[in-house]
Amino acid sequence: PQDKVTYIKEAKKENVDIMFVGDGVNDAPALLASDLGVSMGGIGSDAALEASDIVLMNDDLATINNALDIAENTKKIIYQNIIFVLIVKAIVLILAGFGISNMISAVFADVGVTLITILNSLRIFMDN
Repeated sequence: PQDKVTYIKEAKKENVDIMFVGDGVNDAPALLASDLGVSMGGIGSDAALEASDIVLMNDDLATINNALDIAENTKKIIYQNIIFVLIVKAIVLILAGFGISNMISAVFADVGVTLITILNSLRIFMDN
């Protein structure tokens, strides 16, 4: 196990991103040392499951690409939500500064936008 961690630390010195896939208790230090740790959920030890970033519940390595696609899609939707919330709140703030906005628009900028972002986030489940 210490050789795995040493190898990962040496590779990181060369600015290489490391993804480590493991299933045993001796893989936990290597999973923690890597940039992305993937463990096997069905056959993996508890220590490996706790140390990993992604857990493959069906123990199929082919699902790693699916997990990475889901993560990329999730990141995209999070950025959309953040940008949408900031734009709507900035517009309502500017309108309030000019005396055009009222309490109803402030409530929409808070509660309504939150509901819209929750609905937008549900696309994660529908797309995958």
